Amino acid sequence: MTVSLFPTGWGHYLAGGLLIGIAVGLLYILTGWIGGMSTVFSSSWSYLSGRPFFQQSRLVETRSWRLVLATGLILGASIWWLLLGPEGGLQTGIPLWQLGAGGLLVGFGARLSNGCTSGHGICGLGSLQWPSLVAVLTFMAAGFVTANAVLFLGGR
Repeated sequence: MTVSLFPTGWGHYLAGGLLIGIAVGLLYILTGWIGGMSTVFSSSWSYLSGRPFFQQSRLVETRSWRLVLATGLILGASIWWLLLGPEGGLQTGIPLWQLGAGGLLVGFGARLSNGCTSGHGICGLGSLQWPSLVAVLTFMAAGFVTANAVLFLGGR
């Protein structure tokens, strides 16, 4: 069963989780900043949009390091894939429109909950924030319901 759930193994997930946990912990201890990814998205938009939401000081003042963080995550994953990843690419049978709809729903949920799974799950729970516990439980419940609904309706 673990082979079907983790076709490329599980060790790199553990290592990645530990590295992310250490990194966001150090970021908070050394600077007081919280490293959630939905804020990276919003702060990056502050470069392109003059709308008041994107020009909040909390976004504008932290956008440079947040963009560096996102770039590092992308480069780190790319380097891992090139050096240690499986031969060839992995593919999914999920239609592109479903992937896009899922992405929009996740983005909407991140805005609605004032943070994403990384912000609430890693940073918020790590600092014992009650709203983050509620958000993570909501994320998990929605995921369980959605996965079971897809299975029930004849999906994968």
